[in-house]
Amino acid sequence: MSEITAPVKDGIANPAPLGLCAFGLTTVLLNLHNSGMFPLNSMILGMGIFYGGIAQVIAGIIEAKKNNTFGLTAFTSYGFFWLSLVGLIVFPKLGWAEATSPTAFSAYLAIWGVFTFCLFFGTLKLNRALQFVFLSLTILFALLAVTKATGSEQIEHIAGYVGIICGSSAIYTGIAGVLNEVYGRTVLPIGAL
Repeated sequence: MSEITAPVKDGIANPAPLGLCAFGLTTVLLNLHNSGMFPLNSMILGMGIFYGGIAQVIAGIIEAKKNNTFGLTAFTSYGFFWLSLVGLIVFPKLGWAEATSPTAFSAYLAIWGVFTFCLFFGTLKLNRALQFVFLSLTILFALLAVTKATGSEQIEHIAGYVGIICGSSAIYTGIAGVLNEVYGRTVLPIGAL
């Protein structure tokens, strides 16, 4: 039985699908919680550490080897976002730090929203699928910041649905990267510029 592999131009596989899928799957799962479908649990925290966190950091490091500053910055940053988010939730439970106040948590989410909005401008030179991921993520961070500031369960549920859409779009973009490369043609369009 012969192996079928897609050609790799520079000897380094494209890490973007890994990073996008890690971000997307973890985002969908957290936002199923935010939309009220189930409580925060170890499944979400585990995904935040190992897939959303560590896998994205690995993808970012590989992007550095490919000389892709945008990919390096985005994947390592969001990987460490997931790790820090789990820290904010778990550290108080372990007695390592006081719980983050709603105001501080809102500031944390808001600054990530500003960062994401800045990165959105980089996607304007990339493709429509990434533009959608980053724009919807900016909206998600804004809604989550408002949720923490106000304590509104209704806004949190709306944020959850936006997050499910955002995460799903990242999964789509990541899978498109894999399938388009494997088949050597556009299987799933990403709106290339």
